[in-house]
Amino acid sequence: MFAVFIDTVHRGGDAFIVSLGIDHEGHKHPLGFWQGATENSDICRELFADMQRRGLALSKKTLWVTDGGTGIIKALTERFGKKLLHQRCTIHKDRNIQRHLPKRYRKMAHRRFMIALEQNSYSDAKEMLLDFEKWLRSINESAADSLHEAIEEILTPHRLKVSALLRKTLTSTNPIENMFSAVRDCEGNIKRYRNSAMSQRWLAAVLLHCEKGFRRIKGYADIAELLREIDQYFGDQIPVAA
Repeated sequence: MFAVFIDTVHRGGDAFIVSLGIDHEGHKHPLGFWQGATENSDICRELFADMQRRGLALSKKTLWVTDGGTGIIKALTERFGKKLLHQRCTIHKDRNIQRHLPKRYRKMAHRRFMIALEQNSYSDAKEMLLDFEKWLRSINESAADSLHEAIEEILTPHRLKVSALLRKTLTSTNPIENMFSAVRDCEGNIKRYRNSAMSQRWLAAVLLHCEKGFRRIKGYADIAELLREIDQYFGDQIPVAA
């Protein structure tokens, strides 16, 4: 798996941290879940351990996409350190910024944020986000702080020179959120979960059902180039074509 999305779905009063992976050919696969009372770093670490027990190699070269939950980020940082390849969901960050602002500024804030992210180069995108931050500070310091603390983590695909088409998949948690929508639809008639075992069986069954309907991600042809960029990021030698 070159990319893994992690997010939480709440069912029957419990939090289930779920992982969704994308392989080198662009196919999506549910990788596992772990049940807890809330989303926290301990539960996330248990999910990592469970995936490893079942044979998934967790590599420092994996690109992790999350909604910015502190528990998940803490567990990832503890495991992979400062060179963690982490992308914060741009949709969640956009919403967080707008929640700080009076309504009259929200459309402009959304437009400036999206235009910055649409830039293909890291330097152009970062320059526009920094200008956006200055504009926010003239309106609401908290909104500006919300952007500032995540700038580098919402530009990870830009730093890796990901193509625009592939970047659309990797900049938000939409792929796993869409899977959660299918989970809710499939379990809509369940009125009560008798116990944890029933809840876990249903979730596992629905995730496997969802996998049958997954489509190959757009931009999959550019994954090989992204993998070479990740190798360069970690200082690996890249073979020169004859």
